[in-house]
Amino acid sequence: MGAGPELGADTGGLQARIGTALDSPDVRFGGQIGLGALAVLIFVGILYPAPLPILFLGIVLGSLSALIAMGIVLVYRANRIINFAQGDLGAVAAILAASLIVGPKWPFFLAVSVGFVAALALGAITEILIIRRFAKSPRLILTVATIGLQQLFVFGQLVIPRAFGYDTTPQPPVPFKFRFKWDFVVFQGGHLLIIIVVPIVTLALAAFFRYTRVGIAVRASAESADRAALLGVPVKRVQTLVWVIAAGLGALATLLRLPIQGVAIGGALGPALLLRALAAAVLGRMEMPRTFGFALLLGAIEQAVLYVTGRTLIVDGVMFGLILAGLLLQRRDRLFSRADETGASTWASIREVRPIPRELRRLPIVRNTVTGGIVLAAALLVLYPLRMSPSSVNLLGVGIIFAMVMLSLALLTGWAGQISLGHLAFAAFGAAVAGSLAQHGWNFFLCLLIAGLVGALVAVLIGLPALRIQGLFLAVSTLAFALATGVFLLNREFFPWLVPDESKRVIRPVLFGKFDLETEHTYYFVVLVIFLLVVASVRSLRNSRSGRVLVATRDNVRAAQSYGVSPLRARLSAFALSGFIAALAGAVYMFDQHGLNPSSPILETPRNLLVFSMAIIGGLGSIPGALLGAAYLTFLNNSSLTRTASAQFLGSGVGVLFILLVLPSGLGGLLYDVRDALLRRLATARGIVVPSLLADVRVEEHQPDEASLGDVEVESLDTIELETVRS
Repeated sequence: MGAGPELGADTGGLQARIGTALDSPDVRFGGQIGLGALAVLIFVGILYPAPLPILFLGIVLGSLSALIAMGIVLVYRANRIINFAQGDLGAVAAILAASLIVGPKWPFFLAVSVGFVAALALGAITEILIIRRFAKSPRLILTVATIGLQQLFVFGQLVIPRAFGYDTTPQPPVPFKFRFKWDFVVFQGGHLLIIIVVPIVTLALAAFFRYTRVGIAVRASAESADRAALLGVPVKRVQTLVWVIAAGLGALATLLRLPIQGVAIGGALGPALLLRALAAAVLGRMEMPRTFGFALLLGAIEQAVLYVTGRTLIVDGVMFGLILAGLLLQRRDRLFSRADETGASTWASIREVRPIPRELRRLPIVRNTVTGGIVLAAALLVLYPLRMSPSSVNLLGVGIIFAMVMLSLALLTGWAGQISLGHLAFAAFGAAVAGSLAQHGWNFFLCLLIAGLVGALVAVLIGLPALRIQGLFLAVSTLAFALATGVFLLNREFFPWLVPDESKRVIRPVLFGKFDLETEHTYYFVVLVIFLLVVASVRSLRNSRSGRVLVATRDNVRAAQSYGVSPLRARLSAFALSGFIAALAGAVYMFDQHGLNPSSPILETPRNLLVFSMAIIGGLGSIPGALLGAAYLTFLNNSSLTRTASAQFLGSGVGVLFILLVLPSGLGGLLYDVRDALLRRLATARGIVVPSLLADVRVEEHQPDEASLGDVEVESLDTIELETVRS
């Protein structure tokens, strides 16, 4: 009997020790490896069975994505951003090498060496001249700056071949003669070069970071730049070295790809291949060994799917599912061990726009100025188009449609704090649904309504992972969604019931038996009315309790929860409302274009990055900022100055970097700064104390009671002694 308690105690201690052992990092990591291997075996052995040569080929090609992914990880750990220019930075080197080989007939390895050195120099210049200028900026701003850099690098890719007399990128020959056939898969010199170089570079990189003093300094700076600086680490030089190494990895990946697949002008990697590197980095939790392993697995899976289906379109859809599933299945504490560090400063760039102070709102000059501005805007939107040609009116209407997309993005990203890099995909779903219904003879307004509801539903489904995936990781998943939408989800070959028949022209109806929407001017005014309704709705939402809840949840989730706010409900509501507006804009766009074809801009994945960067240029914190971003996007797309692709890439890239450097709050922030400056001068001239504007004015003790002032105009404040002090 006496042994019972001792036995129970021993059993309890044994269970505790077993539980501790099972919860150890090594056991968890081993379990993850086992489950991952089992999942891969099921995938490539049952779902998409592929022979060993195909899987080996996938591993070889996946190692190139691994180099890109490791560069992304390096930059992320050094700057806490995702570098969207990683692939195109290396592509500049590849195109330079290809041009030297085919143009002046340089030897392969000499040209590749020159391209590699050029990439290293470009990485150093990029960090010193651009990235270092954003050292104290929010991480969102720096991430968008990499999108601007990506546009500039694409511009360089377009210009370099022309310097050698080529309009398109030349495709160089193989480096040396080698041929090995494994069943039906032929491996040539380019494959052998990858098999030799990538393992050597990977092992050298691992040894560099683990055993050299410089590598240890890089790791220390990545963990905590401030602590490393206190310990005497030259953080700036270390970060420059990180960008040089990342540029070298990107260049090496694209240069090794030259003999196998060549390089495409205007983006050597493109969104699809860049997304594979981003997926490996995110699934690998921004850690080098895991990232390298996931890149190899994704490469094998991609080749298996391609072998079974023979379609790259299906590969993109499968990749989206794998990315989403991989992120959702990971433990939240592990997934955000590094990502949460960026949360505090990410949204400092979204400046809250204050309304006109109530002390000045009723002044006649203020009322007349506001009224005059509204009348002028109305005249420009209503009267001036009457003098424009039908084609010009159509372009203006498209600009207004994209302004609605910008407003939906401001709602989701600016106010709710959910980064979306695939927002045009919601508009594409709305266009597809409206087009299918219109071809079946449905009513015009009913098509718009149902398209908006479907867009809201799709946005909520995409927003569900936002409960676990936030920040830049959510951005990668939305970018994958945009890619899958453009090539797979809205492909009539796979979903004929969802996508309208592109061979059938959608006819705009005659409304109320009077207004023929086939006339460009008539349809423009319908678009304008819908746009004004959207603006009024978004403005009303921002001024309501729901809008304040969105901003509170964005800024501080825990503080919002303490006031009884549900972050789950707030975020899903933001996704639903934003998706509805974007899908509504897509439906209107579909009627404007008389259908939806595979080459439509709203189905292009790079266009999503452009729209997001234009929204940042305008300013995500306000409605006028979103409209200014849409105006700049319309200028890039339609101006006679930017008809060429190179001019558009240059304008967008330079525009993004210039705005972020000079006006971190965007064009909308500049607009409100000018307004506040004028209001401040008016308040000073009238002797009106406006605390929200006159932060540098101190009111002395003898001042009237606030209750006696009320909301009326203050005309007798001359007796109050004002003393200007330093702000």
